[in-house]
Amino acid sequence: MEHLKVAAQSNPKAVAGALAAVVEKEKEVELHAVGAAAVNQAVKAIAIARGFVAPKGINLVTVIAFAKIEINSEEKTAIKFIIQSGK
Repeated sequence: MEHLKVAAQSNPKAVAGALAAVVEKEKEVELHAVGAAAVNQAVKAIAIARGFVAPKGINLVTVIAFAKIEINSEEKTAIKFIIQSGK
């Protein structure tokens, strides 16, 4: 499964395009976000991506969980969005 990292400065429309492309191809993708601003961008990206894939008959299903990731040799807690195609 492909993992996409979302930062506070990420453009939600660009993330949505990448998310939609991966879901169409692989049926599943994970977004990882650390911090409130990054989570906000990730949620916006998921909503925008839904608009991209809905006309193709693809419904996005999202499961949210915590994940431990390493950034600069330091362990951080991230929010993990597991997004699947729910045709």
